[in-house]
Amino acid sequence: MEFYKLAGQMALGSRLRRLADVLMSDAERIYQLYEVNLDPRWFPVFYMLTVKESAGITEIADDIGQTHPSVSQVVRSMMKAGMVVTEKCKDDARVSRVTLTKAGKETASKLALQCEDVNVAVGEMLNAAGSQLWSELDAIEHEIEKAPLYERVREVRKARERRNVQVVPYRPKYKKAFRDLNIAWIEKHWEMEPLDYKSLDNPTTNIINVGGYIAIALYKHKPVGTCALMTMDNHTFELAKMAVSEEFQGIGAGSLLMEHMIAKTKEMGGNKIYLESNTVLAPAINLYRKSGFKRISGKDSPYKRCNIQMELRL
Repeated sequence: MEFYKLAGQMALGSRLRRLADVLMSDAERIYQLYEVNLDPRWFPVFYMLTVKESAGITEIADDIGQTHPSVSQVVRSMMKAGMVVTEKCKDDARVSRVTLTKAGKETASKLALQCEDVNVAVGEMLNAAGSQLWSELDAIEHEIEKAPLYERVREVRKARERRNVQVVPYRPKYKKAFRDLNIAWIEKHWEMEPLDYKSLDNPTTNIINVGGYIAIALYKHKPVGTCALMTMDNHTFELAKMAVSEEFQGIGAGSLLMEHMIAKTKEMGGNKIYLESNTVLAPAINLYRKSGFKRISGKDSPYKRCNIQMELRL
């Protein structure tokens, strides 16, 4: 098993799948040994029926941690084999109860002896290995419920990629990137408006030279995000023209831009940041809220696409 030595923990799923295949193969032979005519894949559903005598599909799915469709499929297979029958619940005709047939109960009787012996054999195997596998599986499943492996990997990736993101002040060489990145998100949902063209076509004149500031997020020296601060009064700035390329979303560029702009506002003597946005931009709204922005009812916006106004007091 050289692969597992080389791959290590990242091959957890593959190794567990291999172990499951080995155990499933042995399970088929064990069923034959006890003359139990049962597909090993039916075991969780069948076992719960030996405990409860009858149960609904949803109830069984919740008990064994499988989906409703997968349990329904198993029940249909067991019905074809004559192991179970279904009948409408007396209290709710929309719910079907699954019950063991006479053949199912006879199989359950044989299965009881098999389960007793298997339980002893598994216990001896775990003791010989010095393993607390069952409790460890409980702990692992608990951690996965708290945060799925996908989410954990995504956060690790984000942290790694974030180290490649650098936020720098605007320079004329970034003019095209500043314009293109903003046009991309605006035209994806709406149409460009006159005020957009004014700030995007002449950012130095209409933003920087009137007391504002523009930052550019670089990923490995490539412009992937932008954001601007526009002067409203001596102590208030408007956060505007925030955009991150779709290709590079999820690597932390947006949050780095936000951190940078909050720090820059303080540096420039500001104590309040105002912004206008639209709730269709869910990731952006989540970032604003996470950064401390609160929804407010401000004056009428000059932008047609604005349906939310927010403010951060520093």
